[in-house]
Amino acid sequence: MTARFYADLPLRTGDSLALPERAARHVQVLRLQPGDVITLFNSQGGEFQATIERMGRSDVQVRVDTHSAEERETRRAVHLAVGMPANERMDWLVEKASELGAASITPLMAERSVLRLKGERADKKVAHWQGVAIAACEQCGRNRLPPVHAVDTLSDWLAALPPIASAEPRLLLSLRAGTQSLAQALAAYDSTTPVTLLSGPEGGLSPAEEDAALARGFLPVTLGPRVLRAETAPLACLALITLEN
Repeated sequence: MTARFYADLPLRTGDSLALPERAARHVQVLRLQPGDVITLFNSQGGEFQATIERMGRSDVQVRVDTHSAEERETRRAVHLAVGMPANERMDWLVEKASELGAASITPLMAERSVLRLKGERADKKVAHWQGVAIAACEQCGRNRLPPVHAVDTLSDWLAALPPIASAEPRLLLSLRAGTQSLAQALAAYDSTTPVTLLSGPEGGLSPAEEDAALARGFLPVTLGPRVLRAETAPLACLALITLEN
């Protein structure tokens, strides 16, 4: 597979254009040369083969050659809302969620969250996580970026959700006794039906937060008797859901 780069700009066959700064820097790091072929995608559909025409000191000019409608998305879109784990674990979660096919990622602050973000610091973190998602898509072959949404509180995010459509399930990872398995919950829906998956931070959601989610139409589900880490549980769900196809 040729080197792949995300280019946040219009791509049309036959065009000659300068790569965005991030992609140009990576081309330089890989020591690619004029005449080398690369793959570009802009999250607007498919991917483009391009040929490097010129290498400057900090800029790279390419010619867009051909377009392929190739997509590597999962049949079921999974919109992941997660109580942010602390330290570098959120980076790891975003990277792996992007590889596993998450359609979008929403970082949330819950009662038990260790990581608290707001203002400029939150904006910088979201921009960083979006960069992590871009790198993951470049590596794994996805041509559609999962947007990393702005940091929100769980209560505000729940309040802003639209009325639930019965055809699109909302699932809540829960440790409550008697909770049905993820597979049991999904069995009632078509394999292409989008899903919103809510997972808590270290220590999980509080009972009051779980009740608030249930009131907004979430169904509690479990992955079994073991208690998984805050960054492991949503990824295990994603693997079960998105790798079924």
